[in-house]
Amino acid sequence: KQLLPIYDKPLIFYPLSILMLANIRDILIIVNPGQLENFKNLLGDGKRYGIKIKYKIQNKPKGLPEAFILGKNFIKRDNVALILGDNFFYGQSLTSKLEKSLTHRNGARIFLKKVNNPENYGIAKIKKNQIDKIVEKPKKFVSEYAITGLYFFDNNVIKYSKKLKPSKRGELEIVDLLNIYRKNNKLSADYIGRGGAWLDTGSISDFYKTSDFVSVIEN
Repeated sequence: KQLLPIYDKPLIFYPLSILMLANIRDILIIVNPGQLENFKNLLGDGKRYGIKIKYKIQNKPKGLPEAFILGKNFIKRDNVALILGDNFFYGQSLTSKLEKSLTHRNGARIFLKKVNNPENYGIAKIKKNQIDKIVEKPKKFVSEYAITGLYFFDNNVIKYSKKLKPSKRGELEIVDLLNIYRKNNKLSADYIGRGGAWLDTGSISDFYKTSDFVSVIEN
Protein backbone atom coordinates (compact mmCIF):
# COMPACT_ATOMS: atom_id res chain seq x y z
CA LYS A 1 0.00 0.00 0.00
CA GLN A 2 2.81 2.44 0.84
CA LEU A 3 4.06 2.15 -2.74
CA LEU A 4 0.71 3.06 -4.31
CA PRO A 5 0.27 6.64 -5.52
CA ILE A 6 -1.45 9.33 -3.48
CA TYR A 7 -2.27 11.77 -6.26
CA ASP A 8 1.10 11.98 -8.06
CA LYS A 9 3.56 10.44 -5.57
CA PRO A 10 3.89 7.08 -3.81
CA LEU A 11 2.31 7.17 -0.35
CA ILE A 12 5.66 6.45 1.35
CA PHE A 13 7.00 9.83 0.18
CA TYR A 14 4.65 11.71 2.51
CA PRO A 15 5.73 10.16 5.86
CA LEU A 16 9.35 10.42 4.71
CA SER A 17 8.86 14.13 4.07
CA ILE A 18 7.52 14.57 7.62
CA LEU A 19 10.70 13.02 9.03
CA MET A 20 12.76 15.32 6.83
CA LEU A 21 10.81 18.35 8.08
CA ALA A 22 11.82 17.25 11.58
CA ASN A 23 15.48 17.32 10.44
CA ILE A 24 15.74 13.53 10.61
CA ARG A 25 18.11 12.21 7.98
CA ASP A 26 18.91 8.64 9.13
CA ILE A 27 15.88 6.46 8.47
CA LEU A 28 15.16 2.76 8.93
CA ILE A 29 12.25 1.38 6.90
CA ILE A 30 10.74 -1.82 8.26
CA VAL A 31 9.18 -3.92 5.51
CA ASN A 32 7.50 -7.26 4.90
CA PRO A 33 9.77 -9.92 3.36
CA GLY A 34 8.18 -9.73 -0.09
CA GLN A 35 8.36 -5.92 -0.30
CA LEU A 36 12.06 -5.30 0.26
CA GLU A 37 13.16 -5.14 -3.37
CA ASN A 38 10.22 -2.91 -4.34
CA PHE A 39 11.15 -0.37 -1.67
CA LYS A 40 14.82 -0.53 -2.62
CA ASN A 41 13.98 0.01 -6.30
CA LEU A 42 11.97 3.11 -5.43
CA LEU A 43 14.07 4.69 -2.68
CA GLY A 44 17.50 3.06 -2.84
CA ASP A 45 19.78 4.22 -0.05
CA GLY A 46 18.06 7.63 0.05
CA LYS A 47 21.13 9.52 -1.16
CA ARG A 48 19.30 11.27 -4.02
CA TYR A 49 16.82 12.65 -1.48
CA GLY A 50 19.50 13.87 0.91
CA ILE A 51 18.84 11.15 3.49
CA LYS A 52 20.27 7.78 4.50
CA ILE A 53 17.88 4.83 4.29
CA LYS A 54 18.41 1.35 5.67
CA TYR A 55 15.95 -1.53 5.67
CA LYS A 56 14.89 -4.19 8.12
CA ILE A 57 12.57 -7.11 7.45
CA GLN A 58 9.71 -7.85 9.85
CA ASN A 59 8.79 -11.47 9.13
CA LYS A 60 5.41 -11.31 10.85
CA PRO A 61 3.26 -8.39 12.03
CA LYS A 62 3.99 -8.41 15.77
CA GLY A 63 3.00 -4.84 16.59
CA LEU A 64 4.50 -1.37 16.31
CA PRO A 65 6.80 -1.60 19.36
CA GLU A 66 8.66 -4.45 17.69
CA ALA A 67 10.11 -1.79 15.40
CA PHE A 68 12.32 -0.64 18.29
CA ILE A 69 13.48 -4.18 19.03
CA LEU A 70 14.26 -4.88 15.37
CA GLY A 71 15.92 -1.50 15.03
CA LYS A 72 17.97 -1.47 18.23
CA ASN A 73 21.32 -1.67 16.41
CA PHE A 74 20.20 1.16 14.13
CA ILE A 75 18.96 3.36 17.00
CA LYS A 76 21.94 2.63 19.26
CA ARG A 77 22.00 5.30 22.01
CA ASP A 78 19.99 7.91 20.14
CA ASN A 79 16.44 9.08 20.59
CA VAL A 80 14.07 7.99 17.86
CA ALA A 81 10.93 8.92 15.95
CA LEU A 82 8.40 6.49 14.51
CA ILE A 83 5.93 7.32 11.75
CA LEU A 84 3.46 4.92 10.19
CA GLY A 85 3.90 4.49 6.47
CA ASP A 86 0.19 4.93 5.73
CA ASN A 87 -0.33 8.21 7.63
CA PHE A 88 -0.58 11.61 5.95
CA PHE A 89 0.05 14.88 7.81
CA TYR A 90 -0.43 18.45 6.65
CA GLY A 91 -0.29 21.81 8.38
CA GLN A 92 1.39 25.20 8.13
CA SER A 93 2.75 25.12 11.69
CA LEU A 94 3.77 21.47 11.48
CA THR A 95 7.48 22.11 10.90
CA SER A 96 7.96 24.05 14.14
CA LYS A 97 6.02 21.39 16.08
CA LEU A 98 8.19 18.65 14.61
CA GLU A 99 11.42 20.46 15.41
CA LYS A 100 10.19 21.05 18.97
CA SER A 101 9.43 17.35 19.35
CA LEU A 102 12.87 16.38 18.09
CA THR A 103 14.53 18.48 20.78
CA HIS A 104 12.32 16.87 23.44
CA ARG A 105 15.07 14.66 24.82
CA ASN A 106 13.40 13.03 27.80
CA GLY A 107 10.31 10.83 27.62
CA ALA A 108 7.84 10.34 24.77
CA ARG A 109 5.81 12.79 22.73
CA ILE A 110 2.74 12.11 20.62
CA PHE A 111 0.56 14.09 18.22
CA LEU A 112 -3.19 14.31 18.77
CA LYS A 113 -5.99 15.29 16.39
CA LYS A 114 -9.68 15.85 17.09
CA VAL A 115 -11.82 13.27 15.27
CA ASN A 116 -15.53 12.64 14.84
CA ASN A 117 -15.23 8.86 15.23
CA PRO A 118 -12.96 8.23 18.24
CA GLU A 119 -14.17 4.63 18.52
CA ASN A 120 -11.94 3.83 15.54
CA TYR A 121 -8.67 5.01 17.07
CA GLY A 122 -6.40 4.96 20.06
CA ILE A 123 -7.67 7.86 22.17
CA ALA A 124 -5.98 10.13 24.73
CA LYS A 125 -8.01 11.72 27.52
CA ILE A 126 -6.61 15.09 28.54
CA LYS A 127 -6.98 16.42 32.08
CA LYS A 128 -5.35 19.66 33.24
CA ASN A 129 -3.22 19.70 30.07
CA GLN A 130 -1.86 16.25 30.92
CA ILE A 131 -2.56 12.88 29.32
CA ASP A 132 -4.75 11.24 31.94
CA LYS A 133 -5.74 8.08 30.10
CA ILE A 134 -5.13 6.17 26.88
CA VAL A 135 -7.74 3.80 25.48
CA GLU A 136 -7.62 1.73 22.30
CA LYS A 137 -10.82 2.03 20.24
CA PRO A 138 -13.12 2.87 23.17
CA LYS A 139 -16.70 1.56 22.98
CA LYS A 140 -17.85 4.40 25.22
CA PHE A 141 -16.84 8.03 24.70
CA VAL A 142 -13.57 8.90 26.43
CA SER A 143 -12.18 11.79 24.39
CA GLU A 144 -12.24 13.21 20.87
CA TYR A 145 -8.44 13.28 20.63
CA ALA A 146 -7.04 10.49 18.46
CA ILE A 147 -3.43 9.41 18.72
CA THR A 148 -1.89 9.83 15.28
CA GLY A 149 0.79 7.62 13.77
CA LEU A 150 3.71 9.88 14.66
CA TYR A 151 5.71 9.32 17.84
CA PHE A 152 8.94 10.63 19.39
CA PHE A 153 10.73 8.54 22.04
CA ASP A 154 13.84 8.72 24.16
CA ASN A 155 16.25 5.78 24.11
CA ASN A 156 14.38 3.98 26.90
CA VAL A 157 11.89 2.88 24.25
CA ILE A 158 14.07 -0.11 23.37
CA LYS A 159 14.16 -1.33 26.96
CA TYR A 160 10.43 -0.74 27.48
CA SER A 161 9.49 -2.48 24.23
CA LYS A 162 11.43 -5.59 25.23
CA LYS A 163 9.42 -5.77 28.48
CA LEU A 164 6.03 -5.69 26.75
CA LYS A 165 3.90 -8.81 26.57
CA PRO A 166 1.78 -9.60 23.50
CA SER A 167 -1.90 -8.71 23.67
CA LYS A 168 -4.76 -11.11 22.97
CA ARG A 169 -4.20 -10.64 19.26
CA GLY A 170 -0.58 -11.72 19.65
CA GLU A 171 1.03 -8.33 19.08
CA LEU A 172 2.98 -5.79 21.11
CA GLU A 173 0.70 -2.78 21.47
CA ILE A 174 1.77 0.84 21.06
CA VAL A 175 -0.84 1.82 23.66
CA ASP A 176 0.90 -0.36 26.25
CA LEU A 177 4.21 1.28 25.41
CA LEU A 178 2.76 4.78 25.72
CA ASN A 179 1.18 3.85 29.04
CA ILE A 180 4.60 3.01 30.47
CA TYR A 181 5.70 6.57 29.71
CA ARG A 182 2.42 7.99 30.98
CA LYS A 183 2.70 6.19 34.32
CA ASN A 184 6.22 7.57 34.68
CA ASN A 185 4.94 11.09 33.91
CA LYS A 186 7.11 11.11 30.79
CA LEU A 187 4.43 11.35 28.10
CA SER A 188 3.53 14.68 26.51
CA ALA A 189 1.47 15.70 23.51
CA ASP A 190 1.22 18.28 20.78
CA TYR A 191 -1.85 18.96 18.68
CA ILE A 192 -2.63 19.10 14.99
CA GLY A 193 -5.06 21.96 15.24
CA ARG A 194 -7.27 23.98 12.96
CA GLY A 195 -5.83 24.27 9.47
CA GLY A 196 -3.90 21.03 9.88
CA ALA A 197 -4.82 17.58 8.65
CA TRP A 198 -4.14 14.01 9.61
CA LEU A 199 -5.39 11.27 7.35
CA ASP A 200 -5.04 7.54 7.96
CA THR A 201 -5.15 5.63 4.67
CA GLY A 202 -5.97 2.34 6.37
CA SER A 203 -9.06 1.68 4.26
CA ILE A 204 -9.60 2.00 0.52
CA SER A 205 -12.09 4.84 1.01
CA ASP A 206 -9.64 6.73 3.24
CA PHE A 207 -6.92 6.14 0.66
CA TYR A 208 -8.98 7.83 -2.04
CA LYS A 209 -10.02 10.65 0.31
CA THR A 210 -6.34 11.37 0.99
CA SER A 211 -5.54 11.37 -2.71
CA ASP A 212 -8.38 13.82 -3.35
CA PHE A 213 -7.16 16.03 -0.50
CA VAL A 214 -3.63 16.17 -1.92
CA SER A 215 -5.01 16.91 -5.38
CA VAL A 216 -6.84 19.96 -3.97
CA ILE A 217 -3.93 21.41 -1.98
CA GLU A 218 -1.47 20.95 -4.85
CA ASN A 219 -3.68 22.52 -7.52
